[in-house]
Amino acid sequence: MSLHTERAAHVISRAAAEFIERNAGRDSLITVTRAVPNAHGDTYTVFVSVLPDDKIRPALAFLERQREEFSEYLKRHARLRPMPRIDFTLDEGEKNRQRLDELSNEV
Repeated sequence: MSLHTERAAHVISRAAAEFIERNAGRDSLITVTRAVPNAHGDTYTVFVSVLPDDKIRPALAFLERQREEFSEYLKRHARLRPMPRIDFTLDEGEKNRQRLDELSNEV
């Protein structure tokens, strides 16, 4: 990953975390874990973890509904050119890591 791409991923992750903190409801905890560009760098996928587990579907639906508003937020708070398309998805790797932590604490 180039320095420009790494910087853009960091800026997008941070902006997404700030946006979610300001706009999401308080019935779930949505945490941005990372942002990853596609091969062309024109789309970034923002990975999130959601607690409790029964709020995953509503949280992802919220993020999907807010995608355009987040893009506007990103335009105002980040100097990225060209402005990438943003997708949100659940970070399954983080979910698996948390499950492994739970299992190791039981042992």
